[in-house]
Amino acid sequence: MREYLLTLCVTAAVTYLLTGPVRKFAIVAGAMPEIRARDVHREPTPRLGGIAMFFGLCAGLLVADHLTNLHQVFEQSNEPRALLSGAALIWLIGVLDDKFEIDALIKLGSQMIAAGVMVVQGLTILWLPIPTVGTVALTQWQGTLLTVALVVVTINAVNFVDGLDGLAAGVVCIAAAAFFMYAYRIWYSYGIEAAAPASLFAAILMGMCLGFLPHNIHPARIFMGDSGSMLIGLVLAASAISITGQVDPDSLFGGSERNTVHQMVPVYIPLLMPLTIIAIPAADLILAIVRRTWRGQSPFAADRGHLHHRLLEIGHSHSRAVLIMYFFSALIAFGALAYSVNAASMWIVLGVVFLSAIGLVLLLLPRFTPRAPRWAEAFVPPRYRRRRAATATPAEGEAPAVADEDDDEERVRVTVGVSGVNGATAVGPRSRAR
Repeated sequence: MREYLLTLCVTAAVTYLLTGPVRKFAIVAGAMPEIRARDVHREPTPRLGGIAMFFGLCAGLLVADHLTNLHQVFEQSNEPRALLSGAALIWLIGVLDDKFEIDALIKLGSQMIAAGVMVVQGLTILWLPIPTVGTVALTQWQGTLLTVALVVVTINAVNFVDGLDGLAAGVVCIAAAAFFMYAYRIWYSYGIEAAAPASLFAAILMGMCLGFLPHNIHPARIFMGDSGSMLIGLVLAASAISITGQVDPDSLFGGSERNTVHQMVPVYIPLLMPLTIIAIPAADLILAIVRRTWRGQSPFAADRGHLHHRLLEIGHSHSRAVLIMYFFSALIAFGALAYSVNAASMWIVLGVVFLSAIGLVLLLLPRFTPRAPRWAEAFVPPRYRRRRAATATPAEGEAPAVADEDDDEERVRVTVGVSGVNGATAVGPRSRAR
């Protein structure tokens, strides 16, 4: 565990220290695109944050290669080299896209090529452990197609969710933390060496996200861009592929397959864990494809219908929308992790249900307009105070104007999601003037 923590800290430190110089380089290089209709930020912000994240990845792998226990991962498996090869390719395409806006089909093709590069070097799904059926061996073509599909879906899911400051980095960091705990438990508790690469990848991914987040939280000073979102999506997919298709339960446990399944829930949880850790981004991706196809648009056409856009529209502030996405991502990922530890516990189910209810209340919070009493207005945020209309000096013989509370509440409802109310970021048309 100490070597994993050291690798994580080195990765985070390198990413954090390089993000500042990368920001200056992005400004000089002109990687600051104009404000687009679907953007929620108001000022041009430099991209290319993926450069710092990629060098953080390289530093993490280099340090791990020189540590006593983690060095065995590089000796016994070619997966770290496969990851670095695919990451370098997808990162290069992302850098070019951040600067020159590459066509979506070209990016899709590059994602498939990067996945293919990893497959050729051994990072692929060899079999699938299926409950009540056992371990199903895949042919070379089946494993390749499934691996490429998982990489492409994960990359685009992370890319789609990268719409608010700190959202993609935070969601992926939460997913990586849950996946690291899961993979480390399989490797350390059950002695499955094949889970060691996945643990290493997840630890490095956490370091990349944690090192970049201080520069990317609202208001962001730099964006990771496609060079960062596609990179962390590929690393997350590589972790899932490593542990899903490389761990063979039949060769590790004696007895029948039925006894194996009962003895070790993680034997079949790998089928669900990769989906749960990207549940929120994957849901956003599926909804976006359905929405755009239903309108007769291309699935790659950009719009303002993503989940984070909808949170802003109903009145959440920028920071609160990000925190809500964090909450649900953590609930799903760590709920699946807890289930993998003890699938028979009813307390886990009740806890997930209770936290889901809390999340639903937080999600619908802008629908309620709580108002503090007059005497308590000095102690609460401005959004909970009763607004008072400006009263004009009455003319002689006229009664003074009195603010109507109903009219005041109507003004609040109209402005929710535009600006000012609840600290919400503007989601309507904005001026391009600097």
